Amino acid sequence: MALRRPRRTPPGQAPYVEAPPRPTPTDPPHPGPAGGGNVGGGHEGKDGALTGERRIAAFDRAIPWGLQIAAGWSWRMLIIAAAVLGVGYVLMYFSEVTVPVAVALLLAAMLQPLISWFERLGMPRGLAVAIGVVGGFLIVIGVLVLIVWQIVAYAPELASQTVGGVSQLLEWLAQSPLQISQEQVDGFIGQITDFLQNSQQLIASYAASAGAGVGRFVAGLAVALFALFFLLYEGRSIWAFVLRFVPRAARDRTDHAARTGWASLIAYVRATVIVALVDAVGVLIAALILGVPLAPALAALVFIGAFVPIVGALVTGFVAVAVALVALGWVQALIMLGAIILVMQLEGNVLQPFLLGKAVSVHPLAVILGLSVGITIGGIVGGIFAIPVIAFSNAFVKALSAPLPVNPVTDPPATELRV
Repeated sequence: MALRRPRRTPPGQAPYVEAPPRPTPTDPPHPGPAGGGNVGGGHEGKDGALTGERRIAAFDRAIPWGLQIAAGWSWRMLIIAAAVLGVGYVLMYFSEVTVPVAVALLLAAMLQPLISWFERLGMPRGLAVAIGVVGGFLIVIGVLVLIVWQIVAYAPELASQTVGGVSQLLEWLAQSPLQISQEQVDGFIGQITDFLQNSQQLIASYAASAGAGVGRFVAGLAVALFALFFLLYEGRSIWAFVLRFVPRAARDRTDHAARTGWASLIAYVRATVIVALVDAVGVLIAALILGVPLAPALAALVFIGAFVPIVGALVTGFVAVAVALVALGWVQALIMLGAIILVMQLEGNVLQPFLLGKAVSVHPLAVILGLSVGITIGGIVGGIFAIPVIAFSNAFVKALSAPLPVNPVTDPPATELRV
């Protein structure tokens, strides 16, 4: 074995001591400081059995590395799924509270720019919030009153037109290749009448549940208005309190990500309101030109339905088509259908890409899947909240994983954050 030349030590430094060679897997166990056992706690038991760290190392070598990674991902994903399901169950169990609070959050995102504009005009924050909340409530009540008044005012005329439309339909069926006779139609109508008479108890139970639902709606509306006022008035204090549950080292990053998600939610709500307004105005103009009854009520219904993405405006638009078919005939109904399709194309190809832009960059596939999951889980309410949740989560996760910007102008402290 060749002798190595000793390493020279520079003046003023401690002498160099060469470390012992690291043992290879074939080397015998290196004795510990006390002369027994392996360094790190692993040692061989009786009959050469492996224990401690060597047993764990041997177990890891026996399992392929890819399988270990897949197993690690699997149990972590199972824990995350269980946590998500648990949170969802709690939210659904307390839906009479969580749904109004969620509605209040969306309304706060809608009214936030208006409240800020009032404050820039020199108005006290409390007065600005009161005007915004009360004014928004009066607008909603006015829209509902308009719909009810229109239905009550045009109900007799619409009923007579419906009877005439049904008569024309029966005449067409009798003269069509189907050759449906009047006796067959009368028998079908008799079956429907018998079914309704035999289902009076079921209808009464549905009416009772509807009455209870109205009571829950009123209670939820009160909770939503109460929460909306305090979210707009003391949102910064509420958010600062919530941040206390986040570890101190992650507060700044969480604060920045939440503000980014909130800005994305505001952009989404603003764009949705503008799109809903354009849809309603388009349906109103088409209905007035064609002379469709209940035109203002139909426009208000389309405006409300547009808050359910993709599906809402389409369904409420077909209600307008049905009214045009019953009241005016199939030619006007086809024209109304064409107008609604034109409005939907304008919404999907021009308004949404232009208004949302990069502020709410959600892929259309995510919109469709999220909307389907939301409707499956929570019905109409789930469909309303699915896309806002996706928009906020998308912006929140992107900002959370990005480097934290240092800008005292655009990034105020967490205690100054407005919800």
